[in-house]
Amino acid sequence: MSEAADSPFHRLMPIGERLSGAPLVDDRLSCFEEVTLRPLEPMLVPEAPRAGELDRSECGHCRPSEFTIWRDAVWHVNAGFEPMGIPYIGGLAPNEHCRLDDAPLEVLASLGPLMQRLSVAVKAIPGVARTHFARWGDGSEHFHLWALGRPAGMMQGRGAMLAFWNDVLPPLPDDLAAEHLRVVASSLAAGGGEALV
Repeated sequence: MSEAADSPFHRLMPIGERLSGAPLVDDRLSCFEEVTLRPLEPMLVPEAPRAGELDRSECGHCRPSEFTIWRDAVWHVNAGFEPMGIPYIGGLAPNEHCRLDDAPLEVLASLGPLMQRLSVAVKAIPGVARTHFARWGDGSEHFHLWALGRPAGMMQGRGAMLAFWNDVLPPLPDDLAAEHLRVVASSLAAGGGEALV
């Protein structure tokens, strides 16, 4: 049974109130002209288990996927699982089921060089200026990072705003999206591993 989370932080929270969205609008990197937030919901614990936490067979990162565009002995990159409004969005995850806080040292040691290679691979897509990395670990226990390609000149896409733009921009045509995935996969494979598209 869930109950309200309790800590000095939680006791300060205005549960049930609708907070001002002004900080999201006034920020120089914001892509919003106005924002209306939902009322702050109660923060309940224990939280529901994430995918793969109770049953590893529920972990999408552990299963073979038609969306894997590149892999090596330690890591894989999945992309193309949803329409892309920006030139590229994909996930990077270790093949072995682990969380960031318990990942084997050899997995962690290979992460930095692979992030560098993935950044270069995404920037090889024509029209991409930067590769953004993000980590939202609420959907799956399996450690994974997101890589997003920010279009050149799209200054409204700086920072966390790029993920919002991916959701609202018109989806790329299928042939262009497939070409972008091939660019990333072949660039990664040039440094090792196997391109699967």
